Amino acid sequence: MDKPTETDGTTARIPVELVKVIDGDTIKIIYDGKEQNVRYLLIDTPETNHPRLGKQPFGEEAKIRNKELIESGKLEIEFDVGERFDKYDRLLAYIYVDGKSVQKILLSEGLARVAYVYPPNTRHLDPYEQSQVVAKEKKLGIWSIENYASDSGFNEQKVVKEKPVTPAPAPKPQPVVPAPPAAKPAAPAQGTEWFQNCTELRKTYPNGVPQGHPAYQSKMDRDKDGFACER
Repeated sequence: MDKPTETDGTTARIPVELVKVIDGDTIKIIYDGKEQNVRYLLIDTPETNHPRLGKQPFGEEAKIRNKELIESGKLEIEFDVGERFDKYDRLLAYIYVDGKSVQKILLSEGLARVAYVYPPNTRHLDPYEQSQVVAKEKKLGIWSIENYASDSGFNEQKVVKEKPVTPAPAPKPQPVVPAPPAAKPAAPAQGTEWFQNCTELRKTYPNGVPQGHPAYQSKMDRDKDGFACER
């Protein structure tokens, strides 16, 4: 049998059943008889509930629009000639509703940027880039904020200005009190939760867990960023 990441390069569109919309560029479907997360090929939308980044500008708008599109008609996916799964075990696909490209619509409305371009999964790159150019020229969505969207992601520091810091009043002198003897450090907590893989862990912790959490396992932290099974 072929490995699950191999494909014959067909351009056929496969009808699938929607389970739920996760965010602007990810959905959960029934594929091959089981629930499977699908990451949209060639685009990226701002985050809505990332463990480190939190909610980014236009993330919620992208999710809402994606949900409107996905639930409006017949849902189909199309694979490219490269791998079908990413490092998080999500399917990689082009998404269509009633024959219309969801990726292209999100790009044309300024709710997504062209990103994660990994040949040979580039079949629809040219029309996607053309849609992005139009959205940028019209300054729609993410392009309405100068320097927010870039090749490396979304730069929130360009959006939120830091509030001026008001100096705190100088504290009154306090009498010197001898410090108590330092207590011995407590023994680190032992892990009390174990999951076989990220799929099982996300049933309890949908956004993954940080290092130090009882359910954290280094084998599930593939990019070694101190966060296991993040989306």
